[in-house]
This record gives sequence, C-alpha cells and structure tokens, in this order.
Amino acid sequence: MSFGENNIHACSHHWSWDRLLEPVIHVAPGETVRIETNDPGGGQIHAASTSAELLQLDFSRVNPVTGPIFVEGAEPGDMLVIDILDIEPCGWGWSAIIPGFGLLADEFREPHLVLWRYDATGTSPVARHSAGRVPLNPMVGSIGLAPAAPGPHDILPPRRVGGTMDIRDMTRGATLYLPVEVTGALLSCGDGHAAQGDGEVCGTGLETALAVTIRIGLEKGVPLAGPRLSLPGPVTRHLDSAGYDVCTGIGPDLMTGARDAVRHSIDLLCAREKMAPEDAYILCSLAADLRISEIVDEPNWIVSLYFPRVVLE
Repeated sequence: MSFGENNIHACSHHWSWDRLLEPVIHVAPGETVRIETNDPGGGQIHAASTSAELLQLDFSRVNPVTGPIFVEGAEPGDMLVIDILDIEPCGWGWSAIIPGFGLLADEFREPHLVLWRYDATGTSPVARHSAGRVPLNPMVGSIGLAPAAPGPHDILPPRRVGGTMDIRDMTRGATLYLPVEVTGALLSCGDGHAAQGDGEVCGTGLETALAVTIRIGLEKGVPLAGPRLSLPGPVTRHLDSAGYDVCTGIGPDLMTGARDAVRHSIDLLCAREKMAPEDAYILCSLAADLRISEIVDEPNWIVSLYFPRVVLE
C-alpha cells in the first residue's frame, strides 16, 4: 500500500513532545497517511539480545515516535479526528521485565527478555513462547499532539493531548479524538505492540515495529477535555474463546488492589502451569486485562485481572 508523499519513513522520529519541532509533512484534513514506526526500544533490542542487555538500556532512546505531521487549518480549540485504517506489524518483537519498571517492579528486580517471531499474515496469527501462545492484536501505544506548554516534554506519560496511552483497543477500526493545543496540531505516533493486555502490567507488551495507516480529520471549534476513543464493535470478546481465570485484589487502595490481582494471577499460573514467575508476569502483561470491578462498596474496592485461557492451549 503506497500513498506517495503521504508515506512517512521511520527515520523521521523524535523522543519528546515539543511545539517547536519541525513538521515532516503537511496534510489537509481528510488525507490519508501511512506512518512507519521504529520498535519501542529504539533499536537497542535485536534478535541476538540477552536479558543482561536490558541493564544497559538508554531510556532517552526508548519509545521514539514518528512525525510530527502538520495538519492544515488546525488551531487551538479544534478537535483532531484520527481514523486508524490499518496496522501492519513487522513479524518480530520483544517483551521484557526491566528492573525498576512495571507494576511489580519491587518484586521482579532481575532483567528478563523474551524474543518473539510471529506470522502477522495468518488467519489466526499468534506469537508462540514456551510458556504460552499469544493471539495478536496489533495496536498503537503512543499517538498524540504537541502540548501548548513550552517543551521538550517526556515522551512516556500520557497527557491531555494524548501520547503514550497504551490503550489495548487503539487498533484497526478505532477512531481517536484529540484536542488541538498548537497551530498545525503536530501529530506523531509510535510504540507499536503486536499484543498487549489492558494495564500492560509488566511495563511492556509485545513490542514491535509497525506501519499504521490513518485518515486525519478536523472539527473546528470543538472543545475536548482529553482523548476520546470510538470503537466499531465488541471488545469484550478480545480473547474469549476458552474463557478466563479471574484473580482479584480487594482493599481501600486501587493501586494495591491492582498489584494484588496481578500477583495472585502469577501465583495461580506458576502453581497450575508450572511456569516461571517471570514468564507468567510477561504473559499477564501481553494478554490479561486489568479491570476495576467495584468502586462503590466502601471502604474496599475490587480490581480484577482477567487471564484468557486460550493463551495456554
């Protein structure tokens, strides 16, 4: 698939959000753009990498985003409408437990790297590992606009104008709405995942390079408080074919509840499937969905982790 000048190569990337970045391309509302992205490690992880190399990761090179794209006519107070038409993953990726990163960083202190090869073209594509098989759901982890505040701004945290949101359903068919804060909007995207569960609990999904094709629309004078997503159909059947094992965390603090739910799921997988805790943690990050199940029966709330049994078939 080619769109001539509206094809942006992955070499046109940056590592911060900044209103002063020079646009790579100018497009008019209604135009389609194909954006190639780098792998989220910025090329630091490769097919021969080992877990020890995670200790040398340069975090200033992590999560490069391709762009920015200047949208003609976009001004502060407008709303950008981004239709995700297609996502093409490259067929290779990685997942990792990185010391100091992830929901259970204080419990998983050693580096652990998993390398994946997958067929992205099959009718039921999966990535296979000794601990399980992960059905693919290619999605864009980071997509956003330049903030109005003077930069540069860290690439990682999400903001009002988007950024690294890591929403599992930011995939083919979704429409993303973002508030414009600077002239031209300055849209960029990256952080491709071939698979990721809601929560991305270990800190990584199946990190991969990909190409995303989007159509960019513009609605003038439409205020928006923050990112909004429109989805074309059901999302609950994400990995429903074999059912779920659901572990819970209960207490007065949602973060503690989330950690407990993940920890209990890891314990279950280790006991029942005889897998290593590190592999269970990564599989939870790639395939399981972290949900708030109850937040009204004070003083205790419930957070649940839904682990799809199809991963173990």
